[in-house]
Amino acid sequence: MPTALIRRPSSRLAEGLVTHIERTPVEVELAFAQWQQYVDTLHGAGWTTVEVPPIEECPDSVFVEDTMVVYGGLAVIARAGANERRPEAAAAEETVAAQGYEVRHIADPGTLDGGDVLKIGSTIYVGQGGRTNAAGIEQLREAFAPLGADVRAVPVRKVLHLKSAVTALPDGTVIGYEPLVDDPAAFERFRPVPEEAGAHVVLLGEDRLLMAESAPKSAKLFAELGYVPVVVDISEFEKLEGCVTCLSVRLRR
Repeated sequence: MPTALIRRPSSRLAEGLVTHIERTPVEVELAFAQWQQYVDTLHGAGWTTVEVPPIEECPDSVFVEDTMVVYGGLAVIARAGANERRPEAAAAEETVAAQGYEVRHIADPGTLDGGDVLKIGSTIYVGQGGRTNAAGIEQLREAFAPLGADVRAVPVRKVLHLKSAVTALPDGTVIGYEPLVDDPAAFERFRPVPEEAGAHVVLLGEDRLLMAESAPKSAKLFAELGYVPVVVDISEFEKLEGCVTCLSVRLRR
C-alpha cells in the first residue's frame, strides 16, 4: 500500500513566505479543513498517511515535501533555501527514518528544497535558480548516482519551485503552464496545460490524478487523455504558492 508523509498546518500559516505572487489574506480555519480533505482524499485512493509532528513556529511547515527527496530506499534531507524553513527538517528526518529509509543530508554550501525535484522513472529533474543551488544539486546527484538515477539541473526563475511550474503524467509526459516554464525543451516530452494550477498533479495510481479544483480546463484535458482527475480545493494554500504536490511526501519504492 502506498504511503505519504503529511504535516498538519501551523496556526501561523497566514505568515508563510510569498515570493512570486502578491500576498492575500489566508483563512486559516478553512485551510485546516482543506488540508483534512486532502488527507481524506489520499485515504480514499488507498493511501496510508504518516504524520510528521507539527512545528508551530514554522508557518510554511505544512509544505512537507520541501524537507526531503526520496528515491529507492534513500531519503536525502533537504537544506532549505529559506533560512526560516530549516527547522522543519529535523522531525521530518526522524519520521522518514522510522519508515525504514536510509538518510543522507544536503550540507552547506548546498541548498535544496524538495519542491524543486521532479522524478520520472530514473530521471530526476532539479530546478536551479530559486531555493535550490548548484551545490545542492551536485550533492543530490552524488547521493543518488549509486542507485542509477540521472540527476539533471533545469532553470527555475519564474516560479518558487520547479514543481510550481511542471509535474508529470503517468506516461512520463511533463505538463506545465507554458508562460511559467523557463525551458520546455529541457524535458524529453512536454505538453502545455491551459491553467497554472493544471501543471500540478499527484499520481494516485490506476491513472488517477490528484489535482486542484482551480484548474477545470486542465481536468477536462486530462479526462480526454484517459486519466481520472481527483479534485480537491486547496485555495488557501495556493495563496502561499502551495499546490497538491507540496502537501505530502509520497513514499513508493
